[in-house]
Amino acid sequence: MTHTTSNSLSFAKLSILSLATFGLLDAGYLSYEHATGTIPQCSVGFLASDCGSVLQSSYSQIFSIPLAYIGVIYYLTILTVTLLTLNPKTKFVDRLLYPISAGGFFASLYFMYLQIFVIGAICLFCTTSAFISTVIAGVIWLIMTRERVDTISFATKIGYQRVLKPLLFTHKPQTVHIGMTNVGELLGKCLITRTFMSWLYDYDSSKLCQAYHGVHFSSPVGLAAGFDYNAQLTQILESMGFGFQTIGTITNKPCQGNPDPQLGRLIQSQSLMVNKGFRNPGADTVITKLAKHEMFGQIGVSIGTTNTSDIQTVEDAVIDITETFKKFEHSTLSHSYYELNISCPNLQTSIDFYNVDNLSVLLQGVHKLNITRPIWVKMPISVTNDQFDAILETLAQEPLIVGIIVGNLQKDRTAEPLQADEVNQFTVGNFSGKPTWNRSNELISRAYGTYHERFTIIGCGGIFSAEDAYTKIRLGASLVQLITGMIFVGPQLIGSINLGLEELLQRDGFNHISQVIGIDTVKK
Repeated sequence: MTHTTSNSLSFAKLSILSLATFGLLDAGYLSYEHATGTIPQCSVGFLASDCGSVLQSSYSQIFSIPLAYIGVIYYLTILTVTLLTLNPKTKFVDRLLYPISAGGFFASLYFMYLQIFVIGAICLFCTTSAFISTVIAGVIWLIMTRERVDTISFATKIGYQRVLKPLLFTHKPQTVHIGMTNVGELLGKCLITRTFMSWLYDYDSSKLCQAYHGVHFSSPVGLAAGFDYNAQLTQILESMGFGFQTIGTITNKPCQGNPDPQLGRLIQSQSLMVNKGFRNPGADTVITKLAKHEMFGQIGVSIGTTNTSDIQTVEDAVIDITETFKKFEHSTLSHSYYELNISCPNLQTSIDFYNVDNLSVLLQGVHKLNITRPIWVKMPISVTNDQFDAILETLAQEPLIVGIIVGNLQKDRTAEPLQADEVNQFTVGNFSGKPTWNRSNELISRAYGTYHERFTIIGCGGIFSAEDAYTKIRLGASLVQLITGMIFVGPQLIGSINLGLEELLQRDGFNHISQVIGIDTVKK
């Protein structure tokens, strides 16, 4: 969906002002005629027009208030609100245009229905007003893309925060997750629902588009691995505003994951307890499923070791991982990139790829495959700086690795803002969301400072707003990923972040998102 340019926005608002002025004159004339007790001369037999029959009918008033007076109020309101939107300090009033114009449009439909099917006569002045209000609504809803997405996102946020989230949070998180992904899969199967969701939430901006390693990202905001592990959402997420998404983590063999609980909520800590352990149906099943339909947007596949105690050695793990790569490489799928997940802290296997000797063996195995798509590596955040640096140095030696994702779950159960009473509810698992924020940011900056010319960094962890995404980008992330923020804030978050990033760029005097990457980090 194309965003609204400043020229088209100015034209749209000028059109609204002009139309509302004509509408005000029309309604004002009818109001004058009503006040003087006269009937406009429009009963000339044209299209069965008969203003007298319409204006003297019982439908010409609501609660004893003439519709002509209401029309004057409507057009004055449209004029006033549109004039206020011309002041950058009152941009929030843009949101008022949408419900007001929608009300005018549906009222016009109803009144035209009454004229044609109930009264049996047409008032040309009333019909003119209906036409004007319809065109105003069309301009607002079809041309003012940015303002529409902002308004709908704002309304969705209120509905989600006050109604849907309190209801969903009364159910087990895993139950809600399964239900929501099933709904998303259903919506993605239908062109109509995909188009409608895109119209509601998708906001594309040339200021946010980027291309890395042959992959075009329409937005810097992606869905992190760990949410769509059954590969159900590859047809709908682009319509929600995501610039890319990662399915998985997918493993060579099917895996049911760890024993329950696999998910938990820490509401005050703005976090989720995650203990899934690479739950997924296995590479073969995912490939068969995805081959049956078209994938939309940039899709990545996260690959990791099958979560089983049967994998006893580094060699076993490398064979397991490379087999998964082979299956996807030899498939007919149109995915764009891979993520190599070496950092999941919830696995049964004791194989440790934080150990750079083990990691070197893995990279050698992957190198032999001649992978045709770029590979990002999912990094741990619960390691020391020295361990982190050693992993980066090892990854830098492998040309197939184009970047890193910083990072994964927080293992430190005392990290801010974790609340002890919430943490103590869970004896297993690690934590997403805000507890990852500080350490993720530290490591993004650390990696960018040294490897800004070598790695494309994806920032992940604790993104709940456009300001959060902007912070990670300024520290050195070219792209960002999220999951937990969407669950706590709502599905409209992605579109809101895209809108917000453009505003932040404008505030700081930048023309493109690439101009701010790493500006808050000192390069070495």
